[in-house]
Amino acid sequence: MLDLALLQALRVSWRDLLEIAVVAVLFYRVLLFIRGTRALQMLGGLVVLALAFAVAWLLKLTMITYVLGVVFTYGAFAMLVIFQPELRSALAHLGPSRMGRVFRGLEGDAVLDEITDAVERLSRSGVGAIIVIERDTSLDEFIESGSALEAKVSADLLTTIFTPYSPLHDGAVIIRDDIIVGASCILPLSQALTLDRALGTRHRAALGLSEESDAMVIVVSEERASISVAQGGQLRQELTPLQVRDLLAGKEPRATTEHAVLQL
Repeated sequence: MLDLALLQALRVSWRDLLEIAVVAVLFYRVLLFIRGTRALQMLGGLVVLALAFAVAWLLKLTMITYVLGVVFTYGAFAMLVIFQPELRSALAHLGPSRMGRVFRGLEGDAVLDEITDAVERLSRSGVGAIIVIERDTSLDEFIESGSALEAKVSADLLTTIFTPYSPLHDGAVIIRDDIIVGASCILPLSQALTLDRALGTRHRAALGLSEESDAMVIVVSEERASISVAQGGQLRQELTPLQVRDLLAGKEPRATTEHAVLQL
């Protein structure tokens, strides 16, 4: 009878399997998300503290148990502050995304052509630039860090903004739908530990914003005149203008040339 009761208790239903699968996927996604970030290092520190608490509790070390208990009690509030960038990025990626279209309300290819033309001109001239395409996540806080604009997207205007020594050339341009809404904007730098040290500030800023939002960020390197696109914490390098246009349109870039992908 005891064996039968034990077997019944150990019987696994489809609901149990579903819960195990969901929890496993969630843990995997969390670990994948924090890989290569400060959060992973701090997670290791939390594991060490948890092990120390367990050892102190087993050995009945009252003082250490009490101190660690206080740390864990109030540490949750500190974690919200420490992991604020990671939490904001996670919530942004959980939000609804547009499949196959970047610009809300875009009915034609005019904006794509203007941005592609501007990127090609800037690359050909060796002028550094960083162009941000806002998607579902609002970038108002970054727009406020620069100069607010309300201008129709055009290749001439974009190339003029990034002309060396112009008042607005230093920083990022932010595009919302078919309007340039900000220039000379300051973006957050990526804190990824696996980031190539050869990458400059523009690339780090592009990756930083792509980690915190669903924006697409185009970077033109001043040193190499190369074109890169950052999106979702991923940096595609050595792209052609046509490949950039494909990405803007929500397509896989055509295989005109080889391009490198840096996964963080």
